Amino acid sequence: MTLVCGVDEAGRGPIAGPVYAAAVILDPAKRINGLADSKVLTAERREVLAGRIKERAIAWAVAYATVEEIDRINILRASLLAMRRAVESLPTKPDEAWIDGNMCPDLPCAARAIVDGDATHKPISAASILAKTARDAEMRALHDRFPHYGFDQHKGYATSEHLEAVGRLGPCEIHRRSFYAVGVFFQGNLFTQSWEGMAEALRTRSYRLYCEAMKLSNAAKQLALFDFHARRLKRTYADVFAASEAASHVDMVRTLLRQARAQLRAK
Repeated sequence: MTLVCGVDEAGRGPIAGPVYAAAVILDPAKRINGLADSKVLTAERREVLAGRIKERAIAWAVAYATVEEIDRINILRASLLAMRRAVESLPTKPDEAWIDGNMCPDLPCAARAIVDGDATHKPISAASILAKTARDAEMRALHDRFPHYGFDQHKGYATSEHLEAVGRLGPCEIHRRSFYAVGVFFQGNLFTQSWEGMAEALRTRSYRLYCEAMKLSNAAKQLALFDFHARRLKRTYADVFAASEAASHVDMVRTLLRQARAQLRAK
């Protein structure tokens, strides 16, 4: 019998916390009903299935790459590193690995990348569930160390609540500096120096303006649509644009939008 392990990661998108990966070799003689992409399952259902996977699989392993590794080698390479660590940690060595996505890590066995594999191949579904539940547990533990950010709720993703907290407090040591919503605080201390002197409400609004402008600049595809959203952004944050204390932040935003618009026109 060819031993196939499914491999998937959890946590590429958040702005805080490590990225996790899992590898699972299912036992065809021990059926597990309900395996699916972890993203479509409730947290309670994931926990139940995670227990069954650990009980019934031939082998399973979970691994991660740290925030420091994410910032040093980038999130894609860190995700592949976590996947490799998971496969190498399996107590039973697989003959082949099925990887969710379009890239394979460097593995000691044959490997095949499968786009949307977590929704179509049960070994990958199982891996996605173990990776997700393990990372969620870690983020709940990190919430105990850093209770003011809400990691137990959003798990490090850039939700409105999370960005509000970062705008009030600045980033902590588990925030990913290589992600723009965090990295701005380390741009020669420009953002930090002016940010710290603001009233809390303006400080948070100014930070949110920068994040929204960066998001718009990165996602812009059509000039007319970009101009529409840029005008709406200026209306939404008119208070920040009018505040003299936020002038340096507004200048950063104007520069971002101007550069993005020039790139779109050049296309």
